[in-house]
Amino acid sequence: MTTAASAAPAAPFAFFGLKVVRTRRLGPSLVRVTFTGATGDELKAFASGGLDQSLSLFLPHPGQPEPVMPPVVDGDLYGALGAWRAMPDEVRAVMRSYTVREQRRDPEEVDIDFALHEDGGPACRWAAQASQGDRVVVLGPAVTDNTGVRFRLPQDADEVLIWGDETALPAASSILESLPAGTRARVWLEVPYAADRLELRTGADVTVTWLVREEGAPAAVDAVRAAELSGTAPYAWIAGEAGSVRALRRHLVNERGIDRRRVTFVGYWRRGLSEDALREAPEATDDEP
Repeated sequence: MTTAASAAPAAPFAFFGLKVVRTRRLGPSLVRVTFTGATGDELKAFASGGLDQSLSLFLPHPGQPEPVMPPVVDGDLYGALGAWRAMPDEVRAVMRSYTVREQRRDPEEVDIDFALHEDGGPACRWAAQASQGDRVVVLGPAVTDNTGVRFRLPQDADEVLIWGDETALPAASSILESLPAGTRARVWLEVPYAADRLELRTGADVTVTWLVREEGAPAAVDAVRAAELSGTAPYAWIAGEAGSVRALRRHLVNERGIDRRRVTFVGYWRRGLSEDALREAPEATDDEP
């Protein structure tokens, strides 16, 4: 297929062929997969701006040496995606959404962190077995300011509120690294096991509460409801399991009185639904209480 290495991108996003450089287990539920360009220079055009930068990851089915993707003709990404959707399910590449944990130059590398679950889907199973040289394709950023970045800190924000589960931990970690020194932040991070706690790097004035499910942690909304917040112009970013995200958003808007326009919320997954089914499910809107 045509990738960003062979043509200048005509849109904020482009297809990139990647291969695995190495993997690293971060905890019982987390594995980091590091990628570089499949043929050497694809990542020169990749332009993650950090934060919660999302991308679409295309994976091969078991037994396939690489993802089966249609060609991109004349830079037409929508046409290529339409052709991909028209392919048989058992042949076309498996697509899942992930966030970029980190991008580095010299050498050109991108990290994607995967949350592993015993009953996980195809991306979870792929990541658990990934090895050097394995190939994937991503539809990712070709410019740093793009619609795949949802965290948008208002200039007048005097407190940042963050909640995320293990699927949002990569994005939450990146966001914390980006906060200006001295920024006051309250952070709740929910993980399955105590050993999934990560060392977080930030110059912000952060209070982090780890909600560990094996230790009987309270539900997300109960943990946040119990906290005393001091900001008069807060900004919130909440991401992870859709049911928890929705409950937290209702709490922040209805009970805390935070302007709904200052609450960024993303349901990465929903308990009992595949990602394909989640895309077809109705989402909460700004008009929902």
